[in-house]
This record gives sequence, C-alpha cells and structure tokens, in this order.
Amino acid sequence: MGRSRYGWVRWLTPGLRIKRWLGLLLFGITVLAVGMAQIIVALYRHSNPPPLIEWITLRPLPIGLRVVAAALVGFGAIGVALYELNRSILAPFAVRQRGSLLDAVYAHSRRQRGLKVVAIGGGTGLPSVLRGLKAYTSHITAIVTVADDGGSSGKLRRELGVIPPGDLRNNIAALANDEDLITQLFQYRFASGGLEGHSFGNLFLTALAGITGDMDRAVAETSRVLAIQGRVLPATLHNVALAAEVRLPGEAQLRRVVGESRIPKLGGQIERVYLQPDNARAYPEAIRAILSAELIVIGPGSLFTSILPNLLVNGITEAIRASRAYCVYVCNVATQPGETDGFSVADHVLALEKHIGRGVLDAVLANNSYPRKNAGEHTHYVQSDPEDHPINKRYAVYLTDLTDPQRPWRHDPSKLAQALLRLYQEAAHRAPTSSERLQIA
Repeated sequence: MGRSRYGWVRWLTPGLRIKRWLGLLLFGITVLAVGMAQIIVALYRHSNPPPLIEWITLRPLPIGLRVVAAALVGFGAIGVALYELNRSILAPFAVRQRGSLLDAVYAHSRRQRGLKVVAIGGGTGLPSVLRGLKAYTSHITAIVTVADDGGSSGKLRRELGVIPPGDLRNNIAALANDEDLITQLFQYRFASGGLEGHSFGNLFLTALAGITGDMDRAVAETSRVLAIQGRVLPATLHNVALAAEVRLPGEAQLRRVVGESRIPKLGGQIERVYLQPDNARAYPEAIRAILSAELIVIGPGSLFTSILPNLLVNGITEAIRASRAYCVYVCNVATQPGETDGFSVADHVLALEKHIGRGVLDAVLANNSYPRKNAGEHTHYVQSDPEDHPINKRYAVYLTDLTDPQRPWRHDPSKLAQALLRLYQEAAHRAPTSSERLQIA
C-alpha cells in the first residue's frame, strides 16, 4: 500500500509534463460535457423525454444517488479508457522498457532537467563518468581522444585510414543501456579467425563511416541506433599521432617516441607529450558543447595518453577557459605503469598545468580510500598530498571514496556521479576559497 501511495505522489512531481496536459484533457472533457448537458436539459424539460434520456440521467433515482452514480460511472469510464488507450499507443515502444511506466517517465523527466555536462577523456576512465551521470541527465557530451594507435583501432587506422573508433565505441556503449543485447553486440570482440582482436562496434563504425563519408556522421547514426543518453564527439577530425619526450634511466638526452601505444612501453619518465601535426583544429561541435556546458569533467583516465591528447587539440583548452562551466579534474584511483608511476594527486595536476597552464581547473576530485580486498598486488593507489602543498592552495581539492568494490583500481560510476553533482551544487551555492581542502562525506 505504501508503495502504491508513493507512486501516486510521484505522478504529481513538478516537471513531468503530464499534469498540464491532463488538465487540458479534463478541461476539454468538461466543455464537451457542458455542451452535452445543455442538449440533455433541453430534452429533459420536454413533457415526454425519450427513454434513453431518462436512462442516461438516472431520473428514477433520488438526486443524491444520481450524483454519486454519475461520478462513479463517469470517472470509471474515463480511467479505463485512458489506461487502455495508453497501453495501445505505447505497446510498440514498450518492448524494450524495463520497470513501470511511471519509473520510466520519472527518470526521463529528471534527465531532461539535468545539467549540461561535458566529459573529456578516453580509455576506460571516461565511460565510468558517463555510466554514472546518465542516470541524472540526458545533456551529456563526451569528447573523446582520437590518437589511439593500438589494438583493433590501430589496425583499422593503418589499413583503412579512418579515425580510430575504439574510444568512440566504448563511450557510445557507456551511454547506452548496458543490458540491451545490441549494446553487448556492439562491444563483442572476435577471439579467432581473420577478425581476431577486432570488436564488432569498431567494424560497424568503420563501415558506417565509409557509407556516410566521415566518422562524425557514423558516430551520430550509431548513437541513434543505440538510443544513447547524450552524445559522443571526437576531439578532432584530423588524423593525429601522439608523441612524447621520455627520460630514460641512465640517459642524459630525452628519448622521443611517436605512437600512443608505444609511450608507456618505453618505461621512462614522461616529460612532455604533443600532437603531430600540432595544428589540428578541434571539432566545432565539441567547442560549442564546451562553451554551453554547466559542468566540465576532465578525466579520469590515462593522464598522458587519454586526457592530454584532447586538451592539446587547438581550441579545446581555450574553449574551457572561455566557458562559464565549473571545471573539475578527476584524478585516477591508481597509478599507471609506464605513465604515472609514483604520482600523487598533486603530480597529476602539475603535469596538467605543465601542458595547458593554470586557470583551467576549478577543482580537483580525488579518491581517499585504499582497500586491499580485490585490489591485487599490482595496484598502487594515487596518494593525496600534505595540506600545505601548493596545489591545495591553488585549487579546492575534494577527497572521498570513489573506488569500485569489485575493481578498486577503478572508479565506481555511481559514487563518482554523486560526488561530481555534490561538487557542482556546492559551487553553485558558495564559492570555495583557494585554500580549502574538503572531505566529502
């Protein structure tokens, strides 16, 4: 009974865009009823009204019973008609719907009123942000790196000259319904034969790019097929390669390496990464999304090979600076071999500043939970810094448990989304001082 009452209350939630149209429906029915009543009254006043009129108006009954009976019959007929009409109209669209209609309407309404969020990154980190935030807003734009040259994406890039589809595919899938068979098909990876190592989604995007003429249109069409909550955009449509200057132990000179997949394998300290060519312009739609955003999330993900390749594209960082959005950098939970060995939270931020300068970020969100269960011996958590560290004076550093219980070296999508929304709400109500160091409960 409590659940039923709660359900009826939820129908009254502001913003569902149902009560206004229900009110208009009732107004229309009332106007028609008044018109019909005028006709019935005119016939009723006739000395010998037709039997049908006497039956409809319940003339033989006392006036009190007439009112009650009319209300019961009228509202009952309207309720049954609306229910059955609703079932008939929505039946073709409810095949894939899980849960009640009320839950679907409520969730859709909440997402439609959600923040305009831009999430920037790639790899396995960015999908965690998208999976968490898609429950709260439909206005999500993922801006994804296209510098990948390894695995299936690298093969397709070298053999067919397309923008690497791997990160685009992963983030499209993250914004889709994970339980849908078509989403699972999109992520399916062939294990043998001539297609070994390729995922179906990569091949699908590549084929669609050939049909439509370019990858951005292929991504848009694929997003419609999967009915995703939001959109995924490439950082640039140019064919870019990621290069790095790496300091190797025992070598005085920096080693230069080209290729996103080769950088972490070198095993040294990454001093600088850059794009070739360095004049690649940002995808215009990505710039527009950044400028209209309310919340910008950078990361999590591989600092040098997933996050910075986006920020180094001409126009991306400049757009973030020009945007009025609240910009949060999400630091990785664990360090990455070959990239950020031994890095603390501040080391990640300092590496960002070295490449894109200061004044881009408003806050830093980092993990402060270091569970050993399920972590494995190779997991090395990113540690926070002393309170007097200069980074804690330049930015509001927010610390909370962000770990996935099953894979604690990764972010839990739900924890991450809730933390980001709390940060934004706090920023909207008050301006934190630059020296704040906050623990989120």
